[in-house]
Amino acid sequence: MDQSILNGLMITQIVLGILIVASILVQNRGEGVGELFGGGGGGEHFRTRRGLESFLYYGTIFLIVVFSVLSFVIVKFST
Repeated sequence: MDQSILNGLMITQIVLGILIVASILVQNRGEGVGELFGGGGGGEHFRTRRGLESFLYYGTIFLIVVFSVLSFVIVKFST
């Protein structure tokens, strides 16, 4: 594979990595800092994702799958 194509794939992978981190950080889990470290109430909280939250959730999954496939393609053609 041409080196310029490989460089383009690596740049795309960096951009995807940044988008994955940003989409994970934007998602609101509804947990406070106390609950994050084991404090807080005793009940489990289950709720349905709707609207933008659902879009971010499935968008993050899609970005992770594309990132993984791109990683395999880069490894396959870099040797």
